[in-house]
Formats: sequence, C-alpha cells, structure tokens
Amino acid sequence: MSTPMDRVDRIALGLAALGRPAYINLGRDGALPAVRDVASMRTATFTVLDDAYAAGIRNVDVARSYGRSEEFLTGWLDERGHLDVVVSSKWGYAYVGGWRLDAEVHEVKEHSATRFAAQWAETRALLGDRVGLYQVHSLTVDSPLFTDEPLIEALAELAANDVAVGFSTSGPAQAAAIERAFALEVAGRPVFSAVQSTWNLLEPSAGPALAAAHAAGKRVLVKETLANGRLAVEAPRVLLDIAAAHGTGPDAVAVAAVLANDWAGAAVIGPASAPQLEANLRATMLSLSTHEEAALAGLAEDAGDYWRHRSSLGWD
Repeated sequence: MSTPMDRVDRIALGLAALGRPAYINLGRDGALPAVRDVASMRTATFTVLDDAYAAGIRNVDVARSYGRSEEFLTGWLDERGHLDVVVSSKWGYAYVGGWRLDAEVHEVKEHSATRFAAQWAETRALLGDRVGLYQVHSLTVDSPLFTDEPLIEALAELAANDVAVGFSTSGPAQAAAIERAFALEVAGRPVFSAVQSTWNLLEPSAGPALAAAHAAGKRVLVKETLANGRLAVEAPRVLLDIAAAHGTGPDAVAVAAVLANDWAGAAVIGPASAPQLEANLRATMLSLSTHEEAALAGLAEDAGDYWRHRSSLGWD
C-alpha cells in the first residue's frame, strides 16, 4: 500500500490558473487576488509554489501559453535556490490575451516547426536546462504535426539531447491521438516518451490508451483532474456523499480517483490559491474502497458531450 508521501511524489503542480489573469477554471473567484495585475499574480504564484514545495511536491507543469507561468516559476526558483524541482513545459499555443480579462482571444494554437523553434528558444531563455519534459500542447489526431517531417525531426533531435519529449491531448478522440503519436519514429527510435492527457471522473475515455502507454514504458501525466473545477464547484451528489464520508472535499476525492489508477504517474493539480492547494492535497491521505470507485465510475459522461461542455466555458 502506498503512503501519503508516495502519493505526494505523484502530484504535479500546474500553473495554468496562476500564470495569467483569465482562465476557464471554475472556482477562481475569491481565490485569486482582488486585483489581478502581474505583481499580485506573481506573489500568489510564489505563495502556492512555496506551500507546494513544503508539502513535498517537486514537479511543476507550465506552458508557453500560460501567460507568465514560465517567468514566475523561473523567478521563484532563482529566489529560493531549489535544485530538485522537475519542470515540464509545453509549446504549440501562444498567449495573446495581453493580460486582459476581456480579451476576445486568449491563446492561439499552431503546430509547426517554426512555432516549436521559437517557443523552445523562449522556454530555454527563461528556464535554461531546468526543463526535463517538453510537450506538444493539445495534440489531436488530425494535427499537422503528423505529416510535418521537419517538425518531427526537430522533436527527435531534442529528445536525442536529453530532454524528454512528450505531448498533451484534448478532445473526444484522445485515445486515437495517443496511439498515433507513440507510433511516430525517427531512425527507428520513438519521438515521444511521455503523454499528458485529460482523465477525470467525468471524462475517463482515454484510460485504456493511457494504461497501454504506461505498460509500454511511457510516462503518463493526468491533467484536468477536477474537470476545470466542475468536480469541486458543481460536484455531483455521489461525489459529495463519498467526500463527506471521508471528512474531506469533493476535489480531494476526485484527485484520489486519479491516483487510484496505477498507470497514472502524476496527477496534475491546478489550484488558484494556497487553501485550494491544501484541499487538493488531502487526496494523498485518501484510499477509496472498491465500492466507492464503482460508484464514482458511474459519473462518466459521453466524451463528446464532455468536450462540448468544456468548449462552452468562458474565460474569466
């Protein structure tokens, strides 16, 4: 049986909700600073990072499109002097929101060799050699990446230079994207060694593909563990009942459900404040019964419906 510290080792802190003023996560109102200027958001990010480090978390996940997440993380690492933090970042989306809550467009996606080269240079300029994993952001089965030989070769070259190369997935066809991506090879060697996919109690459809990836020796990270806050703010009754039985919140139970999957190497959580972090981390103290896991499995939605609902969430 795993211990709470073992489970903390499987938690990664994501900065999607802290690196920019607007995001689609529910439950950020009241958690973030009253004024979301750069200085205030930087301070909030440092506070969460400090508490996460104190709790034993050593994995932090950022992205070029998460506003100033890489910049904030770099500043924190420089000030604190921590040398044992493992950083993963992503390229593919560019943040174009201009630090505005009311921006018409917050991020723009482009999977091209040009975008990869530019964003890898930007990431390296900030984080240097701290990046242990660099991921294609939101790879879909129809991405132009799959037929872009210069891009595939550039990713393979990065992998050959001791930076693990991975991809994240989104959408109802995650499983197909996972299988197609792991089949990519250059000179007989796989391009990708890691995947970060959405899996939560409402959207578990990628589970079999992720289990297969884990069995094949790939690193598996799980994102959107709380369904962009829906499982905390709009928790279904069965989730609330199980949480009450354990004397905790629905968010902890939802994260514990991710950790119950042996194939999940890391569960990425995205708290907007220190109290949310503390609440999420109660998952490391939970062990769900077989009966509870079966009851929670009944929360799964049709994948298409889930992603349509996600697309309807507003940025605020």
